[in-house]
Amino acid sequence: MVTIANIIIISQHNSELIAKQLQQHEKFFNITLSSSIQGVEKHREKIHLIILDCEDFLIDGIEYIQYLRGKGIETPLIFLSNNYNEEKIEQGFIYGGDDHISKPYSIKELLYRSKALLRRTHGLKYERISYRDILLDCNTRKTYVDGIEIELTKQKFDLLKFFIEHKKIILERDYILKSIWKDEETQKRTVNVTINRLIKKIDPNGSKNYFTAIRSIGYRLN
Repeated sequence: MVTIANIIIISQHNSELIAKQLQQHEKFFNITLSSSIQGVEKHREKIHLIILDCEDFLIDGIEYIQYLRGKGIETPLIFLSNNYNEEKIEQGFIYGGDDHISKPYSIKELLYRSKALLRRTHGLKYERISYRDILLDCNTRKTYVDGIEIELTKQKFDLLKFFIEHKKIILERDYILKSIWKDEETQKRTVNVTINRLIKKIDPNGSKNYFTAIRSIGYRLN
Protein backbone atom coordinates (compact mmCIF):
# COMPACT_ATOMS: atom_id res chain seq x y z
CA MET A 1 0.00 0.00 0.00
CA VAL A 2 1.27 3.48 -0.87
CA THR A 3 1.46 5.51 2.34
CA ILE A 4 2.11 8.97 0.93
CA ALA A 5 0.33 10.54 -2.02
CA ASN A 6 2.73 12.38 -4.34
CA ILE A 7 0.90 15.22 -6.06
CA ILE A 8 2.19 17.75 -8.57
CA ILE A 9 0.43 21.09 -8.97
CA ILE A 10 1.02 22.80 -12.32
CA SER A 11 0.28 26.50 -12.22
CA GLN A 12 2.16 29.66 -13.15
CA HIS A 13 0.90 31.76 -10.26
CA ASN A 14 -1.31 29.77 -7.91
CA SER A 15 0.63 26.57 -7.13
CA GLU A 16 1.96 27.73 -3.75
CA LEU A 17 -1.46 28.89 -2.63
CA ILE A 18 -3.17 25.65 -3.69
CA ALA A 19 -0.45 23.57 -2.00
CA LYS A 20 -0.70 25.54 1.23
CA GLN A 21 -4.47 25.19 1.31
CA LEU A 22 -4.35 21.44 0.66
CA GLN A 23 -1.67 20.74 3.25
CA GLN A 24 -3.59 22.66 5.89
CA HIS A 25 -6.23 19.93 5.61
CA GLU A 26 -4.17 16.88 4.57
CA LYS A 27 -0.60 16.26 5.74
CA PHE A 28 -0.78 12.91 3.94
CA PHE A 29 0.07 14.69 0.67
CA ASN A 30 3.61 15.22 -0.53
CA ILE A 31 3.28 18.12 -2.98
CA THR A 32 5.61 19.19 -5.79
CA LEU A 33 5.14 22.56 -7.50
CA SER A 34 5.78 23.23 -11.17
CA SER A 35 5.29 26.21 -13.46
CA SER A 36 5.62 24.07 -16.60
CA ILE A 37 4.54 20.72 -17.95
CA GLN A 38 8.16 19.55 -17.94
CA GLY A 39 7.87 19.09 -14.19
CA VAL A 40 5.52 16.17 -14.78
CA GLU A 41 7.97 14.50 -17.16
CA LYS A 42 10.76 14.91 -14.63
CA HIS A 43 8.80 13.28 -11.80
CA ARG A 44 6.51 11.01 -13.84
CA GLU A 45 7.51 7.76 -12.08
CA LYS A 46 6.76 9.10 -8.60
CA ILE A 47 3.59 11.12 -9.13
CA HIS A 48 0.17 9.75 -8.14
CA LEU A 49 -1.95 12.76 -9.07
CA ILE A 50 -1.69 15.88 -11.27
CA ILE A 51 -3.63 19.07 -10.49
CA LEU A 52 -3.56 21.35 -13.54
CA ASP A 53 -4.65 24.99 -13.50
CA CYS A 54 -5.75 25.17 -17.14
CA GLU A 55 -6.07 28.92 -17.60
CA ASP A 56 -2.83 29.91 -15.95
CA PHE A 57 -0.64 29.44 -19.05
CA LEU A 58 -0.02 30.96 -22.46
CA ILE A 59 -0.89 27.58 -23.97
CA ASP A 60 -4.43 26.37 -23.32
CA GLY A 61 -4.78 23.74 -20.60
CA ILE A 62 -6.56 21.28 -22.88
CA GLU A 63 -3.48 21.24 -25.10
CA TYR A 64 -1.39 20.45 -22.01
CA ILE A 65 -3.61 17.46 -21.26
CA GLN A 66 -3.22 16.29 -24.88
CA TYR A 67 0.55 16.72 -24.63
CA LEU A 68 0.76 14.68 -21.43
CA ARG A 69 -1.31 11.81 -22.74
CA GLY A 70 0.63 11.89 -26.02
CA LYS A 71 3.80 11.35 -23.99
CA GLY A 72 2.25 8.25 -22.45
CA ILE A 73 1.80 9.85 -19.03
CA GLU A 74 -1.40 8.28 -17.68
CA THR A 75 -1.23 9.74 -14.17
CA PRO A 76 -4.72 10.71 -12.89
CA LEU A 77 -5.39 14.39 -13.57
CA ILE A 78 -7.78 16.98 -12.17
CA PHE A 79 -8.07 20.14 -14.27
CA LEU A 80 -9.24 23.48 -12.89
CA SER A 81 -10.82 26.17 -15.05
CA ASN A 82 -12.50 29.53 -14.65
CA ASN A 83 -14.48 30.20 -17.81
CA TYR A 84 -14.58 26.92 -19.73
CA ASN A 85 -17.97 26.26 -21.28
CA GLU A 86 -19.55 22.83 -21.39
CA GLU A 87 -17.92 21.98 -24.73
CA LYS A 88 -14.46 22.94 -23.47
CA ILE A 89 -14.86 20.87 -20.30
CA GLU A 90 -16.00 17.92 -22.42
CA GLN A 91 -12.82 18.27 -24.50
CA GLY A 92 -10.78 18.11 -21.31
CA PHE A 93 -12.30 14.72 -20.50
CA ILE A 94 -12.01 13.45 -24.08
CA TYR A 95 -8.30 14.26 -24.19
CA GLY A 96 -7.59 12.50 -20.91
CA GLY A 97 -8.67 14.51 -17.89
CA ASP A 98 -10.10 12.42 -15.03
CA ASP A 99 -11.97 15.11 -13.11
CA HIS A 100 -12.80 18.82 -13.45
CA ILE A 101 -13.51 21.61 -10.97
CA SER A 102 -14.70 25.09 -11.91
CA LYS A 103 -13.14 28.12 -10.24
CA PRO A 104 -13.73 29.61 -7.78
CA TYR A 105 -13.87 26.32 -5.90
CA SER A 106 -13.93 25.09 -2.34
CA ILE A 107 -10.53 23.76 -1.24
CA LYS A 108 -12.36 20.98 0.59
CA GLU A 109 -14.01 19.93 -2.66
CA LEU A 110 -10.58 19.74 -4.31
CA LEU A 111 -9.29 17.77 -1.30
CA TYR A 112 -12.13 15.24 -1.33
CA ARG A 113 -12.05 14.79 -5.10
CA SER A 114 -8.26 14.27 -4.95
CA LYS A 115 -8.59 11.65 -2.22
CA ALA A 116 -11.42 9.87 -4.02
CA LEU A 117 -9.40 9.69 -7.24
CA LEU A 118 -6.32 8.44 -5.37
CA ARG A 119 -8.36 5.72 -3.65
CA ARG A 120 -9.69 4.46 -6.98
CA THR A 121 -6.41 4.57 -8.87
CA HIS A 122 -3.78 3.71 -6.28
CA GLY A 123 -5.68 2.01 -3.47
CA LEU A 124 -4.59 4.69 -1.02
CA LYS A 125 -6.15 4.28 2.38
CA TYR A 126 -6.57 6.97 4.98
CA GLU A 127 -6.76 5.36 8.38
CA ARG A 128 -7.50 7.86 11.09
CA ILE A 129 -9.02 7.33 14.49
CA SER A 130 -10.11 9.96 16.95
CA TYR A 131 -11.11 10.36 20.57
CA ARG A 132 -12.32 13.66 21.98
CA ASP A 133 -9.70 16.20 20.84
CA ILE A 134 -7.13 13.53 19.91
CA LEU A 135 -6.55 12.48 16.29
CA LEU A 136 -4.23 9.63 15.27
CA ASP A 137 -3.09 9.44 11.65
CA CYS A 138 -2.19 5.77 11.35
CA ASN A 139 -0.59 6.18 7.91
CA THR A 140 1.95 8.77 8.99
CA ARG A 141 1.87 7.72 12.68
CA LYS A 142 1.33 11.30 13.73
CA THR A 143 -0.65 12.39 16.77
CA TYR A 144 -2.63 15.60 17.07
CA VAL A 145 -4.17 16.99 20.25
CA ASP A 146 -6.58 19.85 19.64
CA GLY A 147 -5.03 20.26 16.18
CA ILE A 148 -1.44 20.50 17.47
CA GLU A 149 1.03 17.74 16.56
CA ILE A 150 2.45 15.85 19.54
CA GLU A 151 5.52 13.65 19.07
CA LEU A 152 5.08 10.14 20.49
CA THR A 153 7.38 7.15 20.39
CA LYS A 154 6.18 4.08 18.51
CA GLN A 155 5.27 2.38 21.78
CA LYS A 156 3.28 5.33 23.13
CA PHE A 157 1.50 5.75 19.77
CA ASP A 158 0.55 2.05 19.76
CA LEU A 159 -0.59 2.26 23.37
CA LEU A 160 -2.81 5.29 22.75
CA LYS A 161 -4.26 3.70 19.61
CA PHE A 162 -4.99 0.52 21.59
CA PHE A 163 -6.85 2.45 24.28
CA ILE A 164 -8.87 4.47 21.77
CA GLU A 165 -9.92 1.23 20.07
CA HIS A 166 -11.05 -0.02 23.51
CA LYS A 167 -12.35 3.23 25.00
CA LYS A 168 -14.72 3.00 27.98
CA ILE A 169 -13.50 -0.55 28.67
CA ILE A 170 -11.41 -1.46 31.72
CA LEU A 171 -8.22 -3.08 30.44
CA GLU A 172 -6.21 -5.30 32.75
CA ARG A 173 -2.46 -4.74 32.96
CA ASP A 174 -1.72 -8.28 31.78
CA TYR A 175 -3.87 -7.78 28.70
CA ILE A 176 -2.17 -4.45 27.92
CA LEU A 177 1.27 -6.07 28.33
CA LYS A 178 0.48 -8.95 26.00
CA SER A 179 -1.14 -6.67 23.40
CA ILE A 180 1.49 -3.92 23.28
CA TRP A 181 4.76 -5.30 24.63
CA LYS A 182 4.22 -8.95 23.64
CA ASP A 183 6.93 -9.83 26.14
CA GLU A 184 6.20 -12.07 29.12
CA GLU A 185 9.21 -10.75 31.03
CA THR A 186 8.07 -7.12 31.02
CA GLN A 187 6.88 -6.07 34.47
CA LYS A 188 3.37 -4.78 35.11
CA ARG A 189 4.78 -1.54 36.51
CA THR A 190 6.04 -0.80 33.00
CA VAL A 191 2.40 -0.24 32.02
CA ASN A 192 1.96 2.31 34.82
CA VAL A 193 5.16 4.16 33.93
CA THR A 194 4.41 4.28 30.20
CA ILE A 195 0.81 5.43 30.66
CA ASN A 196 1.93 8.19 33.03
CA ARG A 197 4.51 9.34 30.47
CA LEU A 198 1.88 9.20 27.73
CA ILE A 199 -0.48 11.34 29.81
CA LYS A 200 2.25 13.94 30.33
CA LYS A 201 2.68 14.16 26.55
CA ILE A 202 -0.99 14.48 25.60
CA ASP A 203 -2.22 16.28 28.73
CA PRO A 204 0.73 18.16 30.28
CA ASN A 205 -1.55 20.25 32.49
CA GLY A 206 -3.40 17.20 33.80
CA SER A 207 -6.75 18.84 33.15
CA LYS A 208 -8.38 16.54 30.60
CA ASN A 209 -8.90 13.38 32.64
CA TYR A 210 -8.34 11.01 29.71
CA PHE A 211 -7.51 7.94 31.82
CA THR A 212 -8.80 6.40 35.03
CA ALA A 213 -6.60 4.00 36.99
CA ILE A 214 -8.62 1.05 38.34
CA ARG A 215 -6.92 -0.13 41.51
CA SER A 216 -5.39 -3.63 41.32
CA ILE A 217 -6.82 -4.13 37.82
CA GLY A 218 -5.64 -1.71 35.14
CA TYR A 219 -6.82 1.37 33.25
CA ARG A 220 -9.78 2.77 31.34
CA LEU A 221 -9.87 5.48 28.69
CA ASN A 222 -12.82 7.59 29.87
